[in-house]
Amino acid sequence: MSWKIYDEAVDMAQRRFCYFPRVFYWRGHRHEVEGVEGAWTVSRPGWRSRVERHFFRVRCAQGDFELYQECRAGTWHLRRARLAQGRAVAFRRVAPAWR
Repeated sequence: MSWKIYDEAVDMAQRRFCYFPRVFYWRGHRHEVEGVEGAWTVSRPGWRSRVERHFFRVRCAQGDFELYQECRAGTWHLRRARLAQGRAVAFRRVAPAWR
């Protein structure tokens, strides 16, 4: 299993303690976080350093994922993933829900 970079937006459905990812949707599939393997932040350099991103390495039934939250925009993204053997993620587009 090797890491593959995706850098795609995800929908964060639930967070634990208002911080850690708990449930997210990626490409129309629900991923429930079984454990957080690591967490770190990336800050802007300088004397007024601000946290730009919160990173999380999480473990799910489908594999390992590296997620990050873009702090200024409040959006969540999947940076890279290491999918479990024999588990493929379907590549399908989800129709917009504005109907």
